[in-house]
Parts: sequence; C-alpha cells; structure tokens
Amino acid sequence: MPTPPENRELSPFTGWTRAHWEDAADRLLLAVRPYASPRHGRFDLPGPRPSWSGARSDGLEGHARTFLLAALRVAGARGGDPHGHLPRYAEGLAAGTEDPGTDGPDSWSPLTDVRQAVVESASVALGLRLTRPWLWDTLDDRTQQRAVDWLLPALAPSPVDNNWWLFGLTVAGFLQDAGIETDRAAATIARSLDRIETWYLGDGWYSDGDNRAFDHYNGWALHFYPVLHAHLSGDRDLLSRYGPRLHAHLADHAHLFDATGAPLPYGRSLTYRFAAAAAPWLGALTGHTPLTPGATRRLASGALRYFLDRGACDERGLLTLGWHGPHPPIVQSYSGPASPYWASKGFLGLLLPPDHPAWTDPEEPLPAERADTVRPVAPAALLLQTTAADGLVRLHNHGSNQVASAPAGDDDAGYARFAYSTRTGPTAAPDPADNHFALVVDGRVTRRGPATPLGTGPGWAASRHTPLPGVRVLSATLAHGRAEVRAHLVLGAPDGTPVRQTGWATTPDGPTAQLHAVHGYPAATETVALATGATLQGGPTSRTAALHATTIGPAALFVALASLTAEPDPAPVATLATVRITARTIHVTWQDGTTTELDLGAYEEAGVDQVVSGTSGLARGHSPRP
Repeated sequence: MPTPPENRELSPFTGWTRAHWEDAADRLLLAVRPYASPRHGRFDLPGPRPSWSGARSDGLEGHARTFLLAALRVAGARGGDPHGHLPRYAEGLAAGTEDPGTDGPDSWSPLTDVRQAVVESASVALGLRLTRPWLWDTLDDRTQQRAVDWLLPALAPSPVDNNWWLFGLTVAGFLQDAGIETDRAAATIARSLDRIETWYLGDGWYSDGDNRAFDHYNGWALHFYPVLHAHLSGDRDLLSRYGPRLHAHLADHAHLFDATGAPLPYGRSLTYRFAAAAAPWLGALTGHTPLTPGATRRLASGALRYFLDRGACDERGLLTLGWHGPHPPIVQSYSGPASPYWASKGFLGLLLPPDHPAWTDPEEPLPAERADTVRPVAPAALLLQTTAADGLVRLHNHGSNQVASAPAGDDDAGYARFAYSTRTGPTAAPDPADNHFALVVDGRVTRRGPATPLGTGPGWAASRHTPLPGVRVLSATLAHGRAEVRAHLVLGAPDGTPVRQTGWATTPDGPTAQLHAVHGYPAATETVALATGATLQGGPTSRTAALHATTIGPAALFVALASLTAEPDPAPVATLATVRITARTIHVTWQDGTTTELDLGAYEEAGVDQVVSGTSGLARGHSPRP
C-alpha cells in the first residue's frame, strides 16, 4: 500500500489529509487479520500476557475494538469498503454469538459470565449502529436474534460504578434504533444518564465515579458516548443538554496537546493513545466545539501522527501496550493485547464527509503554539501551563485521585504526582517518584494519597493531603511562563523530620529541567540528581532533581522554583521570578513584573468548604507595574 503524499499547503503542521487517516485505518485493520480465528469471531493478538479476564475475553476484545475501527472507516466512506473489512466482521458476529461461552475457537464470552464483555458489547453495538445498512440489515433473522440475545444483558445496571454505565447506554442506543426492546432500551438510557449526572461538576468536567478521578475518560467516554448517542439518534433535547458540556470541556481539552501532537499523559488507560482525539472530532461532528475546523484537524492529525511516527505499532503493524512503544508500568491489569485498539475512537472524524471544513480548511495552530498560558480547571483542581516557544504542556494536579479510599501502598503514578508533562515521566515504582513532595520516615518516603482540593485561581492551584496520621501538608503551585513556584506547608510533623521535593524526570534527549531552593531548605542547598529509570517517553534511564531539608517547628514552609523547557540554553529558573516570604504568605514577582500572592496560612484554619467557595481572598494577582 503506497503512503499518500503529504499536503503541506492544506496541512502545514502535520502534512496529513483525510487520505492519511483512511490509509492508517486500513493498515491497522489489515495488520490484525493474521490473528483472526477461523471465522473471525476473535482476534487473538500476541502480547506479553493476557488480561485478568483471560485469553477468550481478550480475543473478543480484539474483534470488538477493531470492528469499531472498521465501522468508522466504512461508514465514513458511505459504505465503501475496498479492503472487504465488513464481511469478515459480519462472519465473526455470527460465529461469536453462535454458542457463547463454549470452547470453540470463535465463541464469545457471555456478558453474564465475564464483566469485560460488557465493555466490548458497547464497541460491537456502536459498530453495528454505524454500519447498519451495510451489515446488520443484511444478516438473516437467526443471526440477528443471536446477536441481540448476546447484547441484552448490557441493559442491566452496570456492574462497575463509573463510566461503565455508558456501555449499556450505547447498546441500548443501537437496539432502540433497530426497533428492538425499545422500552427496556429507553429505561437503560435514562438510568445511565441519571447516574453520570451525579459526577458532573461543571465547566465540562466529570469525575469518573465517586472518587475524583479526572483524566482522559472525560473525553473518550463521559462525553463521547452520551453526545454521540444524542447525535446518532437525532435527539435534540439530549444534544442541547450534553453538547454545551462537550463545548466547555474542549476549551480545556485543547490545552492538553503538545506542539509535537502528544496528548498529556496522565490518568489511566494511557495505552489508548490517540483516542484522545475522539472528543475534538465529536465537537466538529455535532457543532459543539470552540475549536475551528482547521484547529480540530491539526490536533487530531498531530496526535495520530505523533504515535505512529514513534513506534506505537510494532514491526507487524500491531498497536503495543504502552505509549511510544511497549511500556509495562502504564499498563493496567485489565488490559490485554487488544486493549490499545480503543484508540479506534480517535478515527471518529471519518464520519465527517470529505467536504467538511474539518477536512478542507487549512490547519491552524494549537493553543500550546499560540501563546504562553496558565489555565486553571476549577472542577478538577488542575492547572494547565503551556509555553509557545517550545509548545510544551504541563499539568499541575491539586485534585485528581483515582481511588480516594485506596489502601496504603505505592501511589498510582497516573494520578498522584503534583505535575505531569507531555515530554517527561512519570517514573514508576520502585524508582523514586518525580514531581513529589514527601516526608522521609525511617528511610522511606511517604505517599501523597488522596489530595483534597483547596481552590484554584488565575495562575495557581492548591490542595491538602495527609501523608501520616496527624500530619497535614498544604501545597500550592503558582505558575507563569515556564516558571513554577512549588510551596508546601507541613503541619504537625515532629521537629527534624526529613522532607524531599523532586522535580521533572527527564531523559538525555528530553527537555531541560531545573529545581531551585527558595525557602525552608538549608542555605546554599544543591539539588541531588536521582536515577529514576525508564519512563513512557522512552530510553532506559531518566534523571530527576531532588531537594532535601528537615522540618523546624509545628509548621514548616518549603518553597522551590522549578522549570521545564525545550528552549536551547535556558536561563536559570531563579532569574524568572523573585520570591519573598512573609509569615506563611508567598509573594512572587515574575520576570515581566506581574505579581502573585498566596497566603497558605489562610488554609490552615479554614474548612474545606470555606476555602473552595471563597478563594478570592487567598491569592491575588496583579498586572505589571507601570
């Protein structure tokens, strides 16, 4: 298959056009064919290990997730299928549902026996919905009934209380469109939407369950399924409710993409990679987006090309479990060899016709390429920081936790770090944690655990955590340009307790990281470089700077300046800001004369509800002096 030629006039940033997307979809689909079972019911892809659901479930996952890609490819071509993708998946549907749960090489796991099959039922149902004229409507009655019987258990309440509620909604949407069990389908849709409503916190952000898990599931699940269902069903009432939420989310989501095209790696299921492009495409598809058509394609094409150019596929053309290439530390136990193909959602843009402006308008720059930005995300207590000189994106985390009630142990590297970037870390246990502040007790560093958000504002975010019984740490990040002020007020620790602040984990060919002591660290403190092993950015080693100090008194304040930049020969971070401490107030004068003040002491006495609802008096920002 020849590669389509680049078009730098239409796509000055990526060179890619719709033809490249169709080509990439076909290549991914052709690469999995050698691993199909005799009648294509399963795709048993090679991998380092099966998921916790077992090899049979993994084979179903291979069928379902690649079928979704085939459905987007064929539906986007209005039934055109030059490589004959759909007949294979039609045969697989018939074979997989013929006798589910048996030992046959094509049989599928029943939804009532294997929970993971509920996830895959959504991809099967969505694929059937998108290709109904060319696949479902061509099946005989007996095959259709077997498929329905396999799908129907998905209409029951979700066995997992998070985004899984939307898998039943997606199955119900297909059945409703097909005129099957419409009353039960309607009830499932209503119940599912009612459940996720409790997790909507405003400004386009959902928590993925009751645990303040804010991550890419916002885009590729919590917005994706309700908005796409509303669009496909023509339900204007639903679209008028969920469309504006997607619009609001995309205003933040667009700031998560590096000039290289990389989405910011934080949270779980990072091996889904360019599924992060699904939400921007969905905004273009429904008209609920703040992005121009050219910016939408630049973002999506940048993300797809970023991964395909960096070894996301192995020599056989198969997506690997990792980020660039294989990277076991970011792989969840529920993931199997075919799990990365949830990235198929990133091809949603193929549903847009070839003459849509998202395909025909010239590409436009991403937010990270236009201006330096420090953007607070209040519902999630995140702070997004981008710099136009290098297009680098950083996220400062003061409120996202995966499981707030998790037992003691290692922190989840995808959620517990104070900061993430598109070009560094995160490190993985047993290596030292990057972007972490800890007490050191008996030679062991404390974990962060659940972070309680204390507030956000222009250029800052703050949180609290409890690393040890009776000890609280009030933390804040203030950011401007590429500079970061990292402050931690330790309350209740015994005198002389060691503490450690780590910075960014960088590889030899990565950006430049700096960490500079400001307050609370011994005079003339020098950073120590820690060996922190491989990260998802590649390379066998990374290095992470660290500062060490000890507590003095019942309230000890530690302040440092940090920086991460890809600019050549960057100036020392100490030249980017002047920091002055009075009591527990941090006064910062940035390089351009802008000033920010944050009173960490105000959090010491205030209750959480007080702080979150009344942050205006706690931090102040001022324009440059005349």
